[in-house]
Amino acid sequence: MRRMMQDESWQAPGRESASGAKSVARALAPRLNQAAKLVFAGEVARLAVRSLHAELCLYPKPGLVSPVDTGSHDDMDAGTFMRSMFALRHYFKKICLAGLNDAPFAQLKQLGIAAETAMLRATRGINTHRGAIFSLGLLCATAGRARAQGTPMTPAALRAALLIRWGEELAHHAAPATSAEATRAASAVPLAQTTAVGVGPAATEAGIATAFAWGIAARGVDAQPARAEGNVAGGGLARSASLSNGLRVAARYAVSGAREEGALGLPSVFEIGMPALLASRRRGAGIVEQRIDTLYALMAHISDSNVYHRAGPQGAQIVREHATHFLAQGGTAHANWHATALAGHHTFMRHRLSPGGAADLLAACCFVQSLATLDQP
Repeated sequence: MRRMMQDESWQAPGRESASGAKSVARALAPRLNQAAKLVFAGEVARLAVRSLHAELCLYPKPGLVSPVDTGSHDDMDAGTFMRSMFALRHYFKKICLAGLNDAPFAQLKQLGIAAETAMLRATRGINTHRGAIFSLGLLCATAGRARAQGTPMTPAALRAALLIRWGEELAHHAAPATSAEATRAASAVPLAQTTAVGVGPAATEAGIATAFAWGIAARGVDAQPARAEGNVAGGGLARSASLSNGLRVAARYAVSGAREEGALGLPSVFEIGMPALLASRRRGAGIVEQRIDTLYALMAHISDSNVYHRAGPQGAQIVREHATHFLAQGGTAHANWHATALAGHHTFMRHRLSPGGAADLLAACCFVQSLATLDQP
């Protein structure tokens, strides 16, 4: 079983201990007035958007969009990502406030649904940050919960706060759906409830299931508007292309995603990404090099649904082999790391590979690192 924290002595609390911890936390938590909550949530939202921007500007990133080029994509560019970030800034503030106010997971999910609506409207139906809506959203809520309890913003403390408050709900949420539930979720979206770009409430409910319910979190996967099927006049239905394709990735290749990540306390962030980021920082690497090392560590270890969707297991193998080779050479500590990464970028572009799931998790790592600044006087 994967350990739940970097500290191997830590164990996920049971129901009784979790309940007791919540009671103690409520008793000891500092009382924050509404003005203080708004200021804190605004700062958290700023850091979240800054983390997404840091990931976007990083270069060279194999197959991924940056201000330099569009990588393996012909449907999005850096401007698309900037519009998406602008649309999501209020979401990060709202979900942090929800965490400050001890909101249940169901409320976090509804905020995520609204955020995906905003994202798709801003990008005209292009999925730029679906994975980030889930991972960064959970982390913003966790930052709020930690501040309400007076908990320090360290990676270990943040992960513990996430699991103590929402771990049971996330574990229940990650339980496999029945085949009947999967069929219902993947099939019908009333056409009358979609907008011109296919992101009305019902379409969004189906789309956000990709991250908040079905766990296919990578960007760029199946962001097409819903397609009409059947007789419109007779109340025909529109199938969400995003959900049906995402489900096929999970079913065909047994690729886990956001649901499992959330239930385990975001292990890709706290067990893979953050250790790589901190190790690179300790050896004196610059900020660009730290982020490149982190991205490659994530590429080498996660099963990226975006890669599987675009190129199947063969594409996933190319990604893992390239990332493993890069790290075996020493990562950015190697004198020729930039040339190796750039060559990988061109290779990924030829194969139309785009490890967007790893990129979203890199942004989450940048965010966790930045939250430590909120503890400084």
